[in-house]
Amino acid sequence: MTVSANFLSDTLSRVKPSPTMAVTHKARELRAAGRDVIGLGAGEPDFDTPQNIKDAAIAAIAAGKTKYTAVDGIPELKDAICAKFKKDNGLDYTPAQVTVNGGGKQTLYNALTATLNEGDEVVIPAPYWVSYPDMVLLAGGTPVTVEATLENNFKLTPDQLEAAITPKTKWFIFNSPSNPTGAGYSFQELKALTDVLMRHPHVWVMSDDMYEHLAYDDFKFATPAEVEPALYDRTLTCNGVSKAYAMTGWRIGYAAGPVELIAAMRKVQSQSTSNPCSISQHAAVEALNSPQDYLATNNVTFTRRRNLVVSMLSEIDGITCPTPEGAFYVYPSIAGLIGKTTPAGTVIKDDEAFASALLEETDVAVVFGAAFGLSPNFRVSYATSDEQLIEACTRIQRFCAALT
Repeated sequence: MTVSANFLSDTLSRVKPSPTMAVTHKARELRAAGRDVIGLGAGEPDFDTPQNIKDAAIAAIAAGKTKYTAVDGIPELKDAICAKFKKDNGLDYTPAQVTVNGGGKQTLYNALTATLNEGDEVVIPAPYWVSYPDMVLLAGGTPVTVEATLENNFKLTPDQLEAAITPKTKWFIFNSPSNPTGAGYSFQELKALTDVLMRHPHVWVMSDDMYEHLAYDDFKFATPAEVEPALYDRTLTCNGVSKAYAMTGWRIGYAAGPVELIAAMRKVQSQSTSNPCSISQHAAVEALNSPQDYLATNNVTFTRRRNLVVSMLSEIDGITCPTPEGAFYVYPSIAGLIGKTTPAGTVIKDDEAFASALLEETDVAVVFGAAFGLSPNFRVSYATSDEQLIEACTRIQRFCAALT
């Protein structure tokens, strides 16, 4: 049976599948077909989940903690989240102000679904995580993207934020360190943005802090409600265990904010997925409450990988690759390669053509910049081994050197 076009929701026509998922899927298909594909598209650490966290999950299973839980999180995890926000960010929240969800994506989606009406606008700096605009569209809102260019180190300026806000603006989505650029806002840079937000009391802040613990060199992480306490009552501070704790598949995200907003998000979740996985919740308690020493150890590895990738890509004529402050991505510009032709005859007319040709001709999978709202660029995830990164960057160097 064929499903007719008019059977599907009109809402579905406004959104597209995740480009990062598509690249990862394509790489897996080619690898299964026997090709030596190096995938630099997936946004997940190659480290294994720490053993103490896995042990906590096993203990939860052995103890029979396999039943339904409260819709948005067990008390132990909410307590751990409150303690984390106090310790790391100086933010005081009660368990009633906390929601636990099936991954960071569900956290954001619940909030947007619970608050957006037709005509509501959401300001999103570009480059952005691929899902932000489409989640806004699914929730009935209008994404308003503002380009944060390479010249500004991929950071939104206060003047740009001021210009983007209208009476229809409901949310400002903020992400630092950023996916896809790794750009991190200093306390002073963030304060300049919160000063703008203080002049617009109808605008709420959705701070996606998923890469908080992946910060390098002298960069110090800060979150909006910490920088400007007066924004506390209209900020949803979002985080999760996926990136820092190598728990992408465990699917636990969380957030804290005003009680009324959290209750609305709980209502959405109660009628969609209900509670997150009970086992994953107990594992997340251990992740947040146990010693955090390995985070610094992991960051030494990520810093080395970042420097390796930036160094090798910066050697390529036509590519500009800034050094990011955090996360595990670089976002090089290929402005100097546009219009050139590959040995197989493909014209590099844009970053999508570049990424496609790179995969087909060198078996290196990256994500093209248009997926993140700013071209001509591509995203490399350096959350893989040094050996893989060296080989991938060597292939990219050869590919670019062969362009005519």
